Parts: sequence; structure tokens; C-alpha cells
Amino acid sequence: MLHKNNVYYFIDKFNREEILKLDKNINVIYRNYNSKLDEKLLIKIKNLCKFQKRKLFLANDLKTVLKLNLNGLYIPSFNHMFLIKGVNRKKIEILGSAHNQREIFIKERQGVNKIFIAPVFTVSKKKYFLGTSRFNLLSKVTKKGVIALGGINKKNINKLKLLNCCGFASISYLKDMINNKNGK
Repeated sequence: MLHKNNVYYFIDKFNREEILKLDKNINVIYRNYNSKLDEKLLIKIKNLCKFQKRKLFLANDLKTVLKLNLNGLYIPSFNHMFLIKGVNRKKIEILGSAHNQREIFIKERQGVNKIFIAPVFTVSKKKYFLGTSRFNLLSKVTKKGVIALGGINKKNINKLKLLNCCGFASISYLKDMINNKNGK
């Protein structure tokens, strides 16, 4: 069953207006793999998210998550080495993404609370996608909360009801919702 607080929006740059226009229940994951982390920028994002009572997650940087007291950490599928030791797991939530059964097991060993399984639907960057049946089979491999990711748009958003997941993550679908609020 989809839960309204399990919706995640990925960003790689700070756009204040965009975050302000998001529904209040949508959490933000900051993942910028192309440039050095700017802590001042991250503090701006954190303060805006805190003001709006939304959670903020940072990709691949536990040290900064703890230092800035962010809500959680996001571990992408390509990161197989991340091990979390000596961290109060009640204080931060750990999210991770996976594309197959092997990666799901890796994320479980990394101690994630929720696993993003992707891509559910077709995306331009990938030659394959899971579809509803394979997604549901993969979701049964874990007892962790499962989040649907990849290719979610206004044409297939209702198909999420067919998935064994507790939420979804998106970039383009949520960006389209923001743009539609602006009348674009």
C-alpha cells in the first residue's frame, strides 16, 4: 500500500521555488555526483526542508549527514562498499537503491531501512525495465520497505497501485506536477 509520506524527489541542484511548490509530504534526496559538495548550499536546502517539515536525505556522505543533522542517507545502487558502523540508526533513516536481487542483498547488509527498486517502467537511460510482475517478485525478496523508482509518469502513475511497494520516487513526474501548478 502506498503511503503518502513515502514519496521522494531527487535533486542535484538547489531550486528554492521548485522545492516550495512540492507537496508538503514529498521528501527530498540531494544527489550531486558531478561536483564537490557545497555545505553552505546544503544548509540552505536543509533549512528550507525543515521550514516545510519535509525530510532531507544526502547521497553517499554519512559524515555530512551526521555533521549537519540531516534526516538520512541515500546509498545508490552502484555503491556496494558503504558500511555503517557506530551510528544511531534511530536518529537517521538509511535509503538505498537496487536493480536486482544481488543488489537488494547488498543494501540489506548496508543496513538500509527502505530499498528503492528500479527501473519499474521504461526510462530513456536504460535498455531494460522491470515491469509490474518482475518488480513484485523482487520486492518479495526483502522484508524492508520497498519504494518504486524509474519511469514513473502521469500515464503510468495509477499502475503503482499494482505494485508491492509503500511509496515511489521520481524526478520527471514530480517536476511535471510542479510545472503544471505554474500553468506551463
